[in-house]
Amino acid sequence: MLNVFTLANGRLFQEEIESLEELTRFKPIWVDLEAPTTEERRWVKQHFGLSIPEDAMDEDIEESARFFEEDNGELHIRSDFLIDDEDDPRAIRVAFILNEHNDALKSRGVLFSIHDEDVPVFRLLRMRARRMPGLIDDAKDVLLMLFDADAEYCADTLEDIYDDLENVSRQVLAGDVTDNKAGEVLAAIARHEDMSGRIRRNVMDTRRAVSFMMRSRMLSAEQFEDARQILRDLDSLDGHTAFLFDKINFLMDATVGFININQNKIIKIFSVASVALLPPTLIASVYGMNFQYMPELSQKWGYPFALGLMVLSALGPMLYFRKRGWLK
Repeated sequence: MLNVFTLANGRLFQEEIESLEELTRFKPIWVDLEAPTTEERRWVKQHFGLSIPEDAMDEDIEESARFFEEDNGELHIRSDFLIDDEDDPRAIRVAFILNEHNDALKSRGVLFSIHDEDVPVFRLLRMRARRMPGLIDDAKDVLLMLFDADAEYCADTLEDIYDDLENVSRQVLAGDVTDNKAGEVLAAIARHEDMSGRIRRNVMDTRRAVSFMMRSRMLSAEQFEDARQILRDLDSLDGHTAFLFDKINFLMDATVGFININQNKIIKIFSVASVALLPPTLIASVYGMNFQYMPELSQKWGYPFALGLMVLSALGPMLYFRKRGWLK
């Protein structure tokens, strides 16, 4: 899918392109390629003179492969954007290409973004740009606003995690944590820990991208200040993620502690039962001896006497344990 975004009266307008002829009719500031086909790549190359690298969305982690400037003046930024999906949380790699200096290319002043699937942050920016005139003036503003929206998306996700952890905390601190409930709590904690880690990684990646834009000297004074504000927002998110990790570790330890308590209760019951059965076992062992002269063996009441003695010897320890509260 190929979408172009034009600026008119301070608002961003979107057009879906289905042919090269349609593409030539617009003068966009942003061209968004979602899972582009070979034909769509060819349209971009023919009209803008821009060759989209086949490895544009590779999972490189070194900075030199993700933030660099070509000899023709094109800036390349590869950044990750978070998708907070309950069933499949993930980060989507987006490749940005921006030419701000080479007047010989039609791509000058146009931001190109390439990704495999739709990104929530992109939808958020499109909605804001339609409703808020004057939000965007050029392609650099689009890129900055995407990173700003990404920081806000991460902050909203952190707030959702905190709210869910508050519910988990109430369940754990209530004290009545069964094994089934403990399993549910541990699963929820694991999901939140995984998402918190993804957010921290995404924040770090966004910080690197914004810092690269500031170092490249491509921003105006106002845009430079906006970039600094984005970095301050990202720094504040680090404190929130650190707090959440501490809370997650506390809830994990508390839940595991309740699981250990439940296991100890089971072991205690087995221990009490084994101790209570020791006297009857001793009595049965005595009357199981093969001595010739044992007075009770020749009496009619010998058998019920032995059974009653075993029952009484078992009830005695059980009553004692119950009085001490060891059976709870």
